[in-house]
Amino acid sequence: MNYKHVTANGIDFAYLEQGEGPLALLLHGFPEAPSMYRHLMPVLAEAGYRAVAPAMRGFAPTQLPPDGSMRIADLIADANALHEALGGDENAVIIGHDWGGFATWGAAAHAPERWSKVVVADVPPVRFYARKATDPVQIHKNSHFYFFQMGVADQILPVNDFAYLDWLWQHWTGDVPGFDSTPDRQAGKDALREPANLRCGLGLYRDNFQPDTYGTDKWEMGKVLAELPTQPTLYLHGSQDPVVDEEILPDIVDVLPEGSDGALLEDVGHFPFLEAPDQVNEMIHKFLTK
Repeated sequence: MNYKHVTANGIDFAYLEQGEGPLALLLHGFPEAPSMYRHLMPVLAEAGYRAVAPAMRGFAPTQLPPDGSMRIADLIADANALHEALGGDENAVIIGHDWGGFATWGAAAHAPERWSKVVVADVPPVRFYARKATDPVQIHKNSHFYFFQMGVADQILPVNDFAYLDWLWQHWTGDVPGFDSTPDRQAGKDALREPANLRCGLGLYRDNFQPDTYGTDKWEMGKVLAELPTQPTLYLHGSQDPVVDEEILPDIVDVLPEGSDGALLEDVGHFPFLEAPDQVNEMIHKFLTK
């Protein structure tokens, strides 16, 4: 698929598209690219949706944000502006993973009239992060959050063709036989290869997890994402992504509105759209068409 372009929230967004019908907006994370949704897009198109997967702000070939901001409030504004620019209506759905998942939580909560259903994978509502905040395993798994705050990360990440990003993918991938992340790792690297794009990618962590406010009542991202969607929401999480487990998942579903559901995907890591596409596609299709 070739990229198309649309201007939304003052930024020229490059996007992949498949199908016709109500908008299904697909938001990727870090270090990812729109092609991570290549397995889901044809399923959505067959179900009667216009599946659109933009390259998020700061990720090539989308335009760099003029002010350099990668704040979650701006990602949320991008999503809702894309809904308008792409001609979305009240039947549109929004699907997000990783940072795209954070943007999805916010976009659905801040503009409920735009989105009829919501799907988020592998980033629970921010209120649930405190449940494992002192778990050494979780702290280690999230070590990149701390590393990316350091200025030297701009120099280290590009070394040996972004070898650190290769490690990060492996670190977060589950035990899925035969899964090869090579094309997706490459696409993520290409989206961040230019120094300005890499600064934006790291800006997701630097702008939203500021060391002096994260974990306090002054944390801006926590305030922005405090409200949950009022629409039916499907939450998916890989069992080998330790942020959520079998004890936390039911609590997440309990705080979501009527018609919501959740699933813990066995042996899957942080990339369910790629590690278990058939299973994920079936769950999303069933959720959107019921």
